[in-house]
Amino acid sequence: MNDFCDDYSDEFECSKLTCGELAAKIEEMQPEATPRDVARLCLLLTNSIKNIEELACEDVLSEAWHEMGMRLQASTDQHAAMTEELEELSRAAPSEFSMDQIWVLIRAIKVQSQILQLYVGQPMVDV
Repeated sequence: MNDFCDDYSDEFECSKLTCGELAAKIEEMQPEATPRDVARLCLLLTNSIKNIEELACEDVLSEAWHEMGMRLQASTDQHAAMTEELEELSRAAPSEFSMDQIWVLIRAIKVQSQILQLYVGQPMVDV
């Protein structure tokens, strides 16, 4: 067992966690999830935590699930807002972009970066 589990062995049953076991836990938590959603959630959860074995502990999994849900919702909301701004921006001629429109493009790049970072497991950048 890892150090985290040694500290909490009286409270939690912790062990090595396989991808299949994590997927099963996700399916229990979200039975309506498609296989693609389960795979995506496995990736997001394992990238959100330093020591993957800690996800075997129900409390840690629940906390990581909640935190990832909030981060994903925030990123999704930002992405939706940026998509709307980009659609509006696409109606303008690029040669006539104002500084505000250039900043819309820069923010869109940052939002896309943030979403990519969720999936590759790198620290989030400030948007």
